[in-house]
Amino acid sequence: MWTVFIVLLVAAYLLASIPFGLLISRRVVRLDITKAGSGNIGATNVAREVGLKWGIITLLLDTLKGFIPVALAHYLLGSATEIQEALKGMVGLSALLGHQFPVYNRFRGGKGVATCLGVFLAISPLSCLFSVVIFFVSVSLWRYISLGSILAALTLPIWLYLMGHSTFVVLLSLTISLLITLFHGENIKRLIQGNERRWHKGEATVIDQSNGIDPHQSKTRL
Repeated sequence: MWTVFIVLLVAAYLLASIPFGLLISRRVVRLDITKAGSGNIGATNVAREVGLKWGIITLLLDTLKGFIPVALAHYLLGSATEIQEALKGMVGLSALLGHQFPVYNRFRGGKGVATCLGVFLAISPLSCLFSVVIFFVSVSLWRYISLGSILAALTLPIWLYLMGHSTFVVLLSLTISLLITLFHGENIKRLIQGNERRWHKGEATVIDQSNGIDPHQSKTRL
């Protein structure tokens, strides 16, 4: 079992290190997403700078980074004991670290919200549902993606505790939530200063259908 666990840890990190947002932006519009908008390779920045469709695709792929390794760990290791659940949680943490510190992109990654969602969808779908509701309510009220993401992450340990998950998994989720919050440090500063960018319907970049390139992005194209 321990050999399988170690292989899963390494595989989770390597899979989650794939910078899908960066690859998609380069492929679709020859854009270096790290030099556009917020500079983040996550789904929100991709949606704003490349297009909503590509942001959604990035979101799904980043979510699968977390879901697939933990679901595979569930299949291979089982989930009957607290130790097995803890091992799944550690595989999930490895996936999150792969996304936040990707080996393929000089350890400069995304903030980890979608990957965290995937991890805990495999562990506790109902807890994720509650946090997703928190996210959408927050964004609907204040239109800050960053604030919604932080609140969703920070409330996740509460739902896991109420669902009766092990103390280790609850503490692990708290650690992951704090990591995600730390990665939103610049967003928090802008929220306090009142100049954080709000999400508006239809604000995502419209790509020129004739050649797939937005002429307004010429300065950040590769």
